[in-house]
Amino acid sequence: MNHHSKIRKLALLTVLTSLCLAIQLTPRPPNAEFTSFFTFIVGIIYGILNGALFGCFIMFVNCFFSPYGFAGLNAPFQMIGMAIAGILGGIYRNYLSKNIYQKRFCLETAILGGLIAIIFDLITNCGWGVSFILSGMNPTLAFFTALASGTPLAIIHTLSNIIVFGVLTAPLVKILDNMIKGEGFWLKKEPSYLHP
Repeated sequence: MNHHSKIRKLALLTVLTSLCLAIQLTPRPPNAEFTSFFTFIVGIIYGILNGALFGCFIMFVNCFFSPYGFAGLNAPFQMIGMAIAGILGGIYRNYLSKNIYQKRFCLETAILGGLIAIIFDLITNCGWGVSFILSGMNPTLAFFTALASGTPLAIIHTLSNIIVFGVLTAPLVKILDNMIKGEGFWLKKEPSYLHP
């Protein structure tokens, strides 16, 4: 990779970080977020390690400046949960073929978006469970309480992620890959012979 390409990739990563932080720290409906989407995209474009670090950093800042208040003991759980989004983006990138079709890509990323939301919510609900235990609640009751109280928000999170990932991942990956002159995620329309 030449010097200009490295600078372009670093500049783009800086813009994505700033944009993601601005969106994350803006008041919004609970669990309707774009951070897991951007973290997944960074994982696809920049790889597993950068995706994980991006997710950790965004959630670290969010833990202190979130419009919902300080995250407290749940902060490390949020950071781990978001790092997984970047890791899954990097893993998914490694399995992409050069001839992936756009409809398949959209379906796969929508499913991954839902999975990321479920994993993140399970991890952060465990964090709430730990908080309840430390306040004196029975461990079994603490985890059941955390999961039960988090379920409605988890449903919203999963559905919104499915929509956001399914609709926005393909166009954004193509745009970003063209901007950094990357390896080329050629998302093609399905050949006409696949349709009756």
